Amino acid sequence: QVQLVESGGGLVQPGGSLRLSCAASGSIFSVDAMGWYRQAPGKQRELVAAITGGGSTNYADSVKGRFAISRGNAKNTVYLQMSSLKPEDTAVYYCNADIRSAHTGLATYWGQGTQVTVSS
Repeated sequence: QVQLVESGGGLVQPGGSLRLSCAASGSIFSVDAMGWYRQAPGKQRELVAAITGGGSTNYADSVKGRFAISRGNAKNTVYLQMSSLKPEDTAVYYCNADIRSAHTGLATYWGQGTQVTVSS
């Protein structure tokens, strides 16, 4: 069984920073691309940032220059450093990963989501 577990969400004032973490665990052969998505109330889930197995990154225009995605040395962990946060960044943030496992081959997995609220 493969799981993605997120942590690091919370309440922060505008202009503040937060760091989200996501770790993949289970019967994993390898982890390919990983990413962060977010979904605000009444809106569709959108890509925030993604990183390939080789380290190439991609960001939504709305977060470029403010957010940074990175992976841990073990490659099964992904981080999202968020700075200069704005109220419009308020959403549930979901971790996403393409994982090769013993039971299902290559499949896409999602974390349970972590709430980020930017408010004064």
